[in-house]
Amino acid sequence: MAEKTVVQASNFVRNIIAKDVRKGNNDGQVVTRFPPEPNGYLHIGHATSICLNFGMAQEFEGQCNLRFDDTNPEKESDEYIQSIKADVEWLGFEWGADAFYASNYFEQLHGFAVELINKGLAYVCDLSPEQAREYRGNLTQVGKDSPYRNRSIEDNLDLFARMRAGEFADGERVLRAKIDNESPNMNMRDPIIYRIRHIEHHQTGNTWCIYPMYDFTHGLSDALEEVTHSICTLEFEDHRPLYDWFIDNVTLPSGRRRPRQYEFARLELNYTITSKRKLKQLVDSHTVTAWDDPRMPTISGMRRRGYTPEALRNFCAATPVARSKGITDFGRLESSVRDDLDSTATRAMCVLHPLKVTISNWDADTTQTLTVAKHPKDDTMGERELTMSKQVFIDQADFAEHPEGKWKRLAPQQSVRLRGGYIITCEEVVKDSAGQVIELVCSFDKQTLGKKPEGYKVNGVVHWVSASHHEVVNVRLYDRLFSHANPDGDKEVDFMTYVNSDNLRLIEGAMAEPSLAHAADGERFQFEREGYFCVDKDSTKDRLVFNRTVTLRDSWAKKG
Repeated sequence: MAEKTVVQASNFVRNIIAKDVRKGNNDGQVVTRFPPEPNGYLHIGHATSICLNFGMAQEFEGQCNLRFDDTNPEKESDEYIQSIKADVEWLGFEWGADAFYASNYFEQLHGFAVELINKGLAYVCDLSPEQAREYRGNLTQVGKDSPYRNRSIEDNLDLFARMRAGEFADGERVLRAKIDNESPNMNMRDPIIYRIRHIEHHQTGNTWCIYPMYDFTHGLSDALEEVTHSICTLEFEDHRPLYDWFIDNVTLPSGRRRPRQYEFARLELNYTITSKRKLKQLVDSHTVTAWDDPRMPTISGMRRRGYTPEALRNFCAATPVARSKGITDFGRLESSVRDDLDSTATRAMCVLHPLKVTISNWDADTTQTLTVAKHPKDDTMGERELTMSKQVFIDQADFAEHPEGKWKRLAPQQSVRLRGGYIITCEEVVKDSAGQVIELVCSFDKQTLGKKPEGYKVNGVVHWVSASHHEVVNVRLYDRLFSHANPDGDKEVDFMTYVNSDNLRLIEGAMAEPSLAHAADGERFQFEREGYFCVDKDSTKDRLVFNRTVTLRDSWAKKG
């Protein structure tokens, strides 16, 4: 797989790295890392971090490690690991011969914990979780020391060894760092560094029944991998002193460089949730079908919806990397998708709500093959064939019996052009017993193929398919998953309250032109005048299913 170069706009992270390279810091080397926890699928916020970390490594001819910070087997699985690898690869990035795992360092991390005990900087604590929270204090009240804080080094070594041997139940004891329970930084108040979990790990099996905490593991893993620039989001800023404390108080292998952490504001999109816990809630509650549901802001969901990796990379490159928080309009992401698909998606016609049109002066036994371009601006994409027949279907929305204003479609005694075909004029409107329009009788002018003779006032161009030559398909029209611009903004209101009740409309029996008969899974098209669509994996040999990727223009901007 060839690497994709991401052109990252100048930002403070890039400036820091460029300065370090110029000064020869870290021997002129750049090593970054993307360290997801494998406890869910990646989302759009992770895409910005992927592009930033891998992009900086590419630009400065360095290395970016894909590392799984897999310290909590209760919530992690190989499914998540494989999905993360697939997402990073799909975005166009490589991580070398193999991925890294924090679990690869479990033995070294255990050795660091024993070293801290021997230095009098860690102790085994018997407080229950409830008691520990009480002793820790809060933002306005300092914590107090655990009654077990002054255990002897010998007792702590013995108890920690017995923890590893499996003698104690889950939650019965923990190993805590001995730092400062009166620190204004809550992370420094004797944090837990090891807890007991009798559970199989997806990488190490049943080798361990004690597992290091994320905060103990993360910074030390950076150090073991000789990461030069640990690029994190702002929520980890208050954790940096703790990471530094661990690195300062253990003995790293000889010659290891010290990592430096830099924080930037995470991407926040309106009308979107990016908490993995809450995304999992959407899945578990069957609000969506799975992590890769096209309504989800996960990378796999966006891939299934028809987004391209180029569109996501361009969006991330154009999104400012800054220290201050901000909200990015979802329309910017969709605009990036449109810009990419406009030049890469072949055109096709699909009638979502068919209305029969009978051509009165067309011979019933005659059909005609019309040849049109697959893309109006790129002849290299080739051509496709349409069949003109006595009966065709147009969309119901393209006819008005009593048009108002500057109507630009079909109406009684008015004319439109069939895309790529002839001009037709509506002569008669046929209704059923309930008064609903069920058919139009129109005439065509055989002199109008590819040109407009004088004397016509044409009300625009409409898409169509032949009644005798088309494919019946199902179409899913997706809308924003949330109706509120900030569904997670009010902590007193459950974010599920803001789920958009109209986030999916299924159209069964739409009619598409025959050229789509053999479309492949994931193939993208512009359905003319309807939007961009892609083939969904739920398609069968008997019927294709198309997902709407994005509309032709941003209708939500007007709603906003």
